[in-house]
Amino acid sequence: MAQVGHRVDYLAGFCCPVGGLAAGKPRVLCHENQIYLSNGTEFVYVYDQEGRLMKAVYRFPDQVWHVELLPLHQQLYILCAGVGIYCVSLDYQSRLAKRADSEENECFSSVLPMGSDTCTFPDATLCTFTLLNDVLVTLSQVQGKWCMNLHNLPGPEDRGNLPRQPISHVDITTSTNNDGDLSLAHFLPVLCCASSPSATDHKEGLRHSGGFVLEEPLFSLLFGVDAAMLDSPMILCGFPDGQLCSVPLKALSSPDNRSCEDSPVKILHHLEEPVVFIGALRTERRSPEAEELPAYGDLGCDCVVALGHYGKMVAIKAAQGEEVKVPELREYCLQGPVLCAACSGGSRMYYSTHSDIYAVDLDSNIPEAEKVEDAAGTLPSALSPASLSICSVVALSLSSRESEGESELLALSAKGRLMTCGLCSPDDTQPFKMNPDKAGQRIKELLSGIGHVSERVSSLKKVVDQKNRALTCLNQVMNVSAALLSGQSNQKPITCTITTHWSHILVQDSLAVSCVLENASECTLERGWTFCVQLFASSCDFEEDSSDSATTYTFPIDQLLPGNKTEVTLPLGPAEGSKLELPFMVSCSLYYSLREILGTVSESTDLLDDLLSDDSTGLSPDREGICLPLKEVTIDLLQCLRLGATNGSISEASPPAAALPPDPLDTFLKLSQMQSDLESVEGGGELVPRALGPLGEAYLAPSVASIKVSSELLRTTLKDFCADVSLCCAVLRWLLAENAEADALQSQDAAAVRGLAPDGGEVQLNIREVAVSDLNPAGPIQAVEIIIQSSPMENMSQLHHAVVRRIQTLILEQAAEDSSPPDIRVQYLHQIQANHEVLLKEAQSLRDRLCLGNDPEATVEKLLHVYQQLRNPSLVVL
Repeated sequence: MAQVGHRVDYLAGFCCPVGGLAAGKPRVLCHENQIYLSNGTEFVYVYDQEGRLMKAVYRFPDQVWHVELLPLHQQLYILCAGVGIYCVSLDYQSRLAKRADSEENECFSSVLPMGSDTCTFPDATLCTFTLLNDVLVTLSQVQGKWCMNLHNLPGPEDRGNLPRQPISHVDITTSTNNDGDLSLAHFLPVLCCASSPSATDHKEGLRHSGGFVLEEPLFSLLFGVDAAMLDSPMILCGFPDGQLCSVPLKALSSPDNRSCEDSPVKILHHLEEPVVFIGALRTERRSPEAEELPAYGDLGCDCVVALGHYGKMVAIKAAQGEEVKVPELREYCLQGPVLCAACSGGSRMYYSTHSDIYAVDLDSNIPEAEKVEDAAGTLPSALSPASLSICSVVALSLSSRESEGESELLALSAKGRLMTCGLCSPDDTQPFKMNPDKAGQRIKELLSGIGHVSERVSSLKKVVDQKNRALTCLNQVMNVSAALLSGQSNQKPITCTITTHWSHILVQDSLAVSCVLENASECTLERGWTFCVQLFASSCDFEEDSSDSATTYTFPIDQLLPGNKTEVTLPLGPAEGSKLELPFMVSCSLYYSLREILGTVSESTDLLDDLLSDDSTGLSPDREGICLPLKEVTIDLLQCLRLGATNGSISEASPPAAALPPDPLDTFLKLSQMQSDLESVEGGGELVPRALGPLGEAYLAPSVASIKVSSELLRTTLKDFCADVSLCCAVLRWLLAENAEADALQSQDAAAVRGLAPDGGEVQLNIREVAVSDLNPAGPIQAVEIIIQSSPMENMSQLHHAVVRRIQTLILEQAAEDSSPPDIRVQYLHQIQANHEVLLKEAQSLRDRLCLGNDPEATVEKLLHVYQQLRNPSLVVL
């Protein structure tokens, strides 16, 4: 299309929140010299365009979503979010302005608060509305369904504020629910009214409420012959899911006699994106001399357009077929996202994006030089938007200056600036001689244009900088991800070291885990990366539902340069009234959320689907970022023991400083009281356990378990530990290699050690060499016996589990080297297995007797003896 000439004039500036005004809520209306403006906040402004001053400001309880003008009744209708629709009399506003003038107020009258009690149509579920003469059509959302209501408007003489109930309604069902889709939650539906030329009573009301008059052929083709015969205006609805439908105004029925099978709702089209604008155009001219016929003349509009948020546009027109008129529908793809739009009185539509305002022309009378294959009178196959060089406009309205014979575009920018853009044809922009007055006006227009171009350049530069930063961050994330996911486990450029140690906090000693993150790569971990440490309560971390039993700590990384490291320390103290569960797992990873640089959830999810497969280890469970695993370590009792130096080769740990030795008399009295309580309970017939709790456990006999390992296997696998010490000492150093307090054992040839568990219980490890006979036909097998002793059985079980886990790892490493074990007697192994099966059956029988309460004390003693036999098999790990 030809370039649209324009000149921009700034009128006023309005307050706006930080970051600018958002699209969808602001509204600009013009009637005569008065401009009614809502900037999406709780304020509505009345501005005098001729005098360039503010006339009134209204303040509502919440954000204003929609404003419409009814000049016939001199009323302004305002929709306040969560409250309802207010009706403001324009006569009352005039009296406010006169009072402000009499008080000689240089700015404008004081802000007029509008309370909830003055709401004319109270309804917290209302989303939008439209006006038509003496009726009000509202659209609300209740429990995921849309409901259209019809109200009678109050007359000028009606001054009451009583709540008004709807006279009829109809339910509308859409394909999706806004409550379930967060990406559609901030979009409001679009509502307008269309009428046929025969309905002359509605033309003036349509003009000021965003409605339009359609030609008779198009009206009948769109809405059906029945609607045309009823002479009923049609309510057009555009929803956030993209659905475009219509409802006859006269077909709205009351809930008592409306049939669900005969729904008056008709679906016209589906844009598959939020509908932000519905309008009408006149694409055919009746005479070559006429530039543009009025949109609301006797002929009406011959094309309906609907525009989506992301730029999809549909145009519907009645085209000439072989014999009769047939509907013609074309879809176009414009540059988006679309913030707002407005239709002129002719064939042009104006729409705004973040970067510019564009004008598209659907004129069917294309000059011969510009015609392509399109037939005469049809919609163009492609559109060529023309730029107006005005950016970041969130509200548009088109008015007409009849005295000057040109159209004027009223716009509100995201920074709160109200401006007018005079539109004229290219013929009006030819050079002409200017007098001094016109030259001054021209200079003013040029300066205004320069200021707007500067603002547009600044806005575009900001967008480009944001995209450059986003691309830089994405490049860094991809480089780090590729380095960690493709590298070998022992050659990763970013590593993590996990250790446990005892620390003195306040007046007590506590166990802590330290995680050191070291960056040996060439990349800098900047803001946006998060170091995550996950603690699993027990060894169930390999289960599918383990994430529910894990505790996650996150540490945002500000900046970690190449070659630097950072350390985090977490206390491992148990919860009040409980013990620390061992073993547990510590898992460290790096996480980067893409929402900060990509915006919405859907965009970040789509990008991750393109970059990573569904089973990729780099895809986070929430699919909103990238999670890179670093290291996983199992922490058991061998790493948590507290060791201390003693006389001889056995080291004995001292109790914590805060724990004082118990008083003998106090201990005797407590044990006596516990014994009497147990006897009284047993006399009542209740079952009680044998254990006496933490106090009595110290007086029970210690539990003992042993494990025998082949000496040849240990000498082969523990070469680094057997350099200058005996085999028993080497085994002890190997078991305690991950204990932070085991450095004291390096200076002595110790084969036994004592220590304290995290709960204060004492444990002991003894290592000795033994000879196992009856297993090898060639003779006794030399073995190393690891004896585990502890007074609380729980500590003994945890320590036994830790030793067995290390031996299993040792066997797997040795099996990889294809070493063959010595010959053994199979019959002896069968005998040991049979003995263990007998012991297992006896243990099950004793547990059943214990549940029945038969002689609990003796049963518990026998059961403990059986468990001790099971933990001391006559087997040797070869």
